[in-house]
Amino acid sequence: KIGIMIETPSASLIIKDIIKEIDFLSIGTNDLTQYILAVDRGNKLVSHLYNPLLPSVIKSIKKIIYEAHKQNKYVSICGELASYEKVTLLLLGMGLDEFSMNSSYIPYIKNIIRKNKFKNATKISNLVLKQITLKKIEKWGGGRGGG
Repeated sequence: KIGIMIETPSASLIIKDIIKEIDFLSIGTNDLTQYILAVDRGNKLVSHLYNPLLPSVIKSIKKIIYEAHKQNKYVSICGELASYEKVTLLLLGMGLDEFSMNSSYIPYIKNIIRKNKFKNATKISNLVLKQITLKKIEKWGGGRGGG
């Protein structure tokens, strides 16, 4: 099987074309966020601007998942975002198939998934994807805290 990592805005923009050539994909949220926002997360002068919950990042992730599922492709996610406890239901509601994270976060994320219904995740996802500002996204409880 052939899989790819989606880590750049250019790849996310042509996901419909790429998806035809692969069997599965993983979204690398650290790099994807950095490149969408044009913010070097390692630079102390601008790293405070790096936030994977900004609407442009969240909506890009949703688009990737949506297009992949239209072609019956499996989607996983890796990077810091996968371990954000407050974002677990959002990602599930967007249709994410698999989380990849540091093993120390697995019990917390697993617990969140077990305690909630998929219906709740879908509601959260629908609500968040309608938001156009970070403030509004964080209002529903999706702050950067978590893993």
